[in-house]
This record gives sequence, C-alpha cells and structure tokens, in this order.
Amino acid sequence: MTHDELVLRAEKWLKSQGCGVVFRDNFKAATHNGEQPDAIGWRDGISILVECKTSRADFLADKGKPFRQTPERGMGDWRFFLCPQDIITVADLPEGWGLLYAYPKQIKKIHGVPGNCGWWHRKPFEGNKRCEAQMMYSALRRMVVRGHFDLIYDGLPKGL
Repeated sequence: MTHDELVLRAEKWLKSQGCGVVFRDNFKAATHNGEQPDAIGWRDGISILVECKTSRADFLADKGKPFRQTPERGMGDWRFFLCPQDIITVADLPEGWGLLYAYPKQIKKIHGVPGNCGWWHRKPFEGNKRCEAQMMYSALRRMVVRGHFDLIYDGLPKGL
C-alpha cells in the first residue's frame, strides 16, 4: 500500500467520521509551525488529524518533528496514525494518539477512536487553531483568487 493510497483512505475515513471539510497532503498551505498533515478534517468545532505511515522508519522519523516534540504546537484535537497492520503498535503511540490499521477493504479502529458523542467530551489535545485557521484561510483565499468565492452563498435566500 502506497502513502498516496493511505492518504486517500484517510480522507474517506475522516468523511465517514462526520468531517464535512477534509484537506489531504497535496493541499499545501503555509502554517507558522510548518506542519503539513497527511489528512485533517473538521466536524462541528473539532479537528481530526491523520498521519499515514507505510514503514516503521517513517513512523520513527516523525517523532523528531518540532510539533511532535511539543504536542501543543501540533494540529488536531484528535490525532491518529494510519498504517498497514503491525507497522505501529498501541505500545508505540505517543500519549493521546490513536491508531488505525488499513486492510484491503476496511479501516480498522485499533485504539483511541471515540464513539460518536465522545468526539467532543474527551479530546486528548487542543489542536493548534492558528495553524488550522491558516489552512482554512489559504483554501478560501484560493477560491477568491480563482473567482469562485461567491459560490459559498449559493442556496441562501435572496437578500442575505
């Protein structure tokens, strides 16, 4: 399974968890901490980040990133690793992180995924909202530059 395949599956999983907006790693936006999530989604005021790993070496290298060493600098109120089975184990996880395994036809929740209402009550992190807002701003600014921003008003009653 390639990294790109995992990223697409992470995007789909985030949508299945109720995220109405999801960015994947090919959306490049400058953030003040330099973090470029593989996939990040938002649902009703919370953010969920998924980092995809295809090898143990990649997982181990991730620990050296400044926003991993200082978790409050990182994005995501919830943070998960997605990988093929047994590349990462629950014992390997940094505090607060969850784990998802990618199988050929499913994503299996291994550790740390709350029930539907649990997303709001037991957040392990307070995601870096400044960086998350920078990503959102970048996306909206691209819509403005390309002349598509007014589409966000479609469907509203006239005069609003």
